[in-house]
Amino acid sequence: MVPETRAQGDALEKLLTGETGAEIEAKCFIAMRYWHPFANEAVEAVKAWGADEIVLLPLYPQYSTTTTESSLKDWDRAVAAAGLDLPTRAVCCYPAAEGFIGAYADLLKAKLDTFEDKSSVRILFSAHGLPKKIVDQGDPYQAQVEQSCEALAKALGIEALDWRSSYQSRVGPMEWIGPATDDEIEKAGAEGKSLIVVPIAFVSEHSETLVELDIEYGELAKKAGVPRYERVATVSSHPAFIEALATLVRDARAHEGVLCPEDAAGRPCTENVALKSVS
Repeated sequence: MVPETRAQGDALEKLLTGETGAEIEAKCFIAMRYWHPFANEAVEAVKAWGADEIVLLPLYPQYSTTTTESSLKDWDRAVAAAGLDLPTRAVCCYPAAEGFIGAYADLLKAKLDTFEDKSSVRILFSAHGLPKKIVDQGDPYQAQVEQSCEALAKALGIEALDWRSSYQSRVGPMEWIGPATDDEIEKAGAEGKSLIVVPIAFVSEHSETLVELDIEYGELAKKAGVPRYERVATVSSHPAFIEALATLVRDARAHEGVLCPEDAAGRPCTENVALKSVS
C-alpha cells in the first residue's frame, strides 16, 4: 500500500509541477493513519522541505467520520504538536469526481470486454462496511458510496446493466450496513451469474483487495457456484484519477477551509470537521 501511495504522490507531483510547465512548486508527502509514515513524520518532512502552504488530500473518495475525519484530525494534532502554522486547505471527498469515475469506467470496460456473453455478468461494487449506527448518526459514507456506484454504472453507458452495491469487512456482533458482499456472491451463484467485483471505495491495492476480495471471496464464489469471478484493479495511478486529484488540489487552493463538492451526497461533510490547522 505504501509503495502505491508513493507512486500516486509522485504522479500527482509531476502533473502539478512537471513536464507540461510548472503551475506550482508542489511536493507530495504521505501521512498514513495506522502505519509509517505517520502524520507526525509527515509534518517534520513538510517543515524540512520549507512549504509555504498545505493542501490535505485524503485518498478516501467517500467521506466518513471513521476515515477522512479521523485522518484530518490526526494531522491537526500533529501540526499543533510540532508548532507548524501554515495556510492550509483540505478536501473532504470526491465520490463522483469525473476522473475517479472515468478511471474505474476504463478499467471495468476492459474487464467486461473479456466476457463473450455480457448478459451473464453482474457488476458488484464492493466497499468497506461500517456499523449501521454510525450511518444512522449522520455519517454520509453510505450515501456517497451509492453515489459513486450510480455514477460509474451510468458512465458505462450499457442499457439494462446488471449491477449491485455491497459492503465487505464486517466484524463483530453489531449490525453493519448492507447488503454484505459475501451474501451477494452467494446470491449470484444461486442465480448462475458471473461476477466482476469493483472495489469502489479503494484507490490502491491492499489486504482488503488482494486477500479479502481476491482470495477469500474468490474461494467463496467457487463454493457458491459463480461461473466466473473477476475483480477490477484499483485506480491506483491511472492517469484520469491522478488528473482528478490534481483538479482537487487546484480547487482546494482557490477555496477557503475544507472543500466539499457541491454534488457530494450527504453534504456538507465539513460540518463534522473542525480543524484548527485549516483556514
